[in-house]
Amino acid sequence: MKSVLAYGDSLTWGYDPVSLGRHDYEDRWTSVLGRALGSSVNLVTEGLNGRTTAYDDHLADCERNGAKLLPSILETHAPLDLVIIMLGTNDLKRGPAGSAFAAVRGMKRLVNIIRYHVWASDFDAPDILLVSPPPVCETANAPFAAMFRGALEESAMLASLYRDLADETGCGFFDAGSVAETTPLDGIHLDAENTRAIGRGLEPVVRMMLGL
Repeated sequence: MKSVLAYGDSLTWGYDPVSLGRHDYEDRWTSVLGRALGSSVNLVTEGLNGRTTAYDDHLADCERNGAKLLPSILETHAPLDLVIIMLGTNDLKRGPAGSAFAAVRGMKRLVNIIRYHVWASDFDAPDILLVSPPPVCETANAPFAAMFRGALEESAMLASLYRDLADETGCGFFDAGSVAETTPLDGIHLDAENTRAIGRGLEPVVRMMLGL
């Protein structure tokens, strides 16, 4: 059986901008992808609201720095064949980082953590798939608009920057913005159809990387 880790933020956790709760289990992109891949693949979901790539959020009620958490999560779920990373939106907040360039630097840090992790039992390092999140859109939601001020332009650069990083580091790449759009309800998150679309879009890429 192949083992895949999906490492992300609220888009992976399944935040629902309509109910302000969580999408139904079957609507989350990881659930859609897991069903499509079938019983020969174990897909582990590690999504956390507000998670950054590698930056501290000093106002958070739990650890949001993805680089600090990743080594423990890798060891928890080892051995792994593939790690899917979809992060970067929260890096665009002015507090943690504030730019697409910072998000790319954080993603490169995560790639290096995976590549150079001291794996127990001499497990091989997994392949890595970098996923750029759908770009931020305009919203009349004042708190989100203030929190992500300036993110509209920055988020539009993530796909090309992540693609370049994937080429540089030998990782796979998928642009989630090619299949999904954020909702103007808050400018950041996805409705049920768009989060399902990411799972469908990722299936052929993941199959290829796993050799299925």
